[in-house]
Amino acid sequence: MASTLSFPIIDIGLLSGEERPAAMDLLHDACENWGFFQVLDHGISTELMDEVETMTKAQYKRVREQRFLEFASKTLQEGGDQAAENLDWESTFFVRHLPEPNIAEIPDLDDDYRRVMKRFAAELEKLAERLLDLLCENLGLEKGYLARAFRCSQGVPTFGTKVSSYPPCPRPDLVKGLRAHTDAGGIILLFQDDRVGGLQLLKDGEWVDVPPTRHYIVVNLGDQLEVITNGRYKSVLHRVVAQTDGNRMSIASFYNPASDAVIFPAPALVAKEVEAGGSGTYPRFVFEDYMKLYVRHKFEDKEPRFEAFKSMESESAKLIAIA
Repeated sequence: MASTLSFPIIDIGLLSGEERPAAMDLLHDACENWGFFQVLDHGISTELMDEVETMTKAQYKRVREQRFLEFASKTLQEGGDQAAENLDWESTFFVRHLPEPNIAEIPDLDDDYRRVMKRFAAELEKLAERLLDLLCENLGLEKGYLARAFRCSQGVPTFGTKVSSYPPCPRPDLVKGLRAHTDAGGIILLFQDDRVGGLQLLKDGEWVDVPPTRHYIVVNLGDQLEVITNGRYKSVLHRVVAQTDGNRMSIASFYNPASDAVIFPAPALVAKEVEAGGSGTYPRFVFEDYMKLYVRHKFEDKEPRFEAFKSMESESAKLIAIA
């Protein structure tokens, strides 16, 4: 059973009025203690969101549904319980927006859908950058620090969208919609189905439902923000529970560092940690190197990934000292 804890909701409209301090405190608490929150009054028109939803669901029905059901049924029949452990009950495709867009190359998308997705991605990019600046403010970092940390030499982040459908599953006792994991990247913006639930996060040892709410954007923090904030804000394990009824839509957009971005804890936050008597710091690495490790260990704990890079740092320091 999932917990019914009250899920944090951030009303961005309150940030321009007298209630700004309280709204910023709520955002800080959500980042520090949840790693997830929902955003309303985010500036993306409900008409655009409705267009995206209608076209996404139609595209799945027209192109992907039969393919997925044939593949999933065959996998379960031939592989049994063992195959089910490593199967995610989802049908997906991925659109890259930055640094080089690939939406024109993705088959089975009509021109209207491509145009709508481009507009939606542009709105999400602006929202992601606005949220990063709000996080900077709460952390005491200068405005733009997080966005600059993501861009590096390319001048742009890596930004892409995973479009997923989670069809009704005949064996939710065997198969997860999506196995538990943290997200590797920076800040993730999710437009999810408002009728079919299933997304859960782990908080204080309990799985908590992320409520499906119409026209809200769900935001979660990835591993890179945990590193840059030196653990002040943390990425959180989450999963999708397969459902027997309903087809859940999920459009998750990942605003991540550039592949060559060097990721490390913000010196100002490390200094604060030292002043407070702490000594632990997160590792320094190139984002592309982290991703190579992540893809092999996505559904495992994140801490060994961080430790692997700390060990590499330590070895490098020893070699430099010897030289």
